[in-house]
Amino acid sequence: MLRPRSRQSAAVGLAAAVAIVVAVARGDDDGTSRSRPLSASACRARAPVAVLPAWARAGFSDPRPRVAHVLGRSGAIAAILFGRPLRSPPARDHSNKILWVSRDAPVPGSDLRISAQRMDGARPVGPPVARRVAGSPGPSIIDLPAAGCWRLTLHWSGRSDSLDLRYV
Repeated sequence: MLRPRSRQSAAVGLAAAVAIVVAVARGDDDGTSRSRPLSASACRARAPVAVLPAWARAGFSDPRPRVAHVLGRSGAIAAILFGRPLRSPPARDHSNKILWVSRDAPVPGSDLRISAQRMDGARPVGPPVARRVAGSPGPSIIDLPAAGCWRLTLHWSGRSDSLDLRYV
């Protein structure tokens, strides 16, 4: 039987082991982060500079381009961030440019419809706002009304996905 102090030490050791397993599974064991589809309900706005998935590389001259990007939770869309950091209000020296790339070819002329909700962890804050990228996923300037973590729900060509972005 463990003594109370030993139980506490065992709990701390178990917590440390779990943290290591989570870090390794996330790809943070070497201090880098890797982009992958998100699944958590809490707002997690990470946009690592990492190699784009093969389906999102069209138009890049580098065969393995490393660019800040976020993948949708279901992996159907990528938000490639050229305006870094994203700012609200918009910065004077750069725009909030996002290149949206659909995993599957979008239907031409099908707009990308965005519903953005500012989040506090898993809790929505304030009303959602709508944005539209005319003509299907592609280049855009997406300005949002306040700084914070934003959950974007995206609809295009009969498809949908969601992802989180941080505006500072």
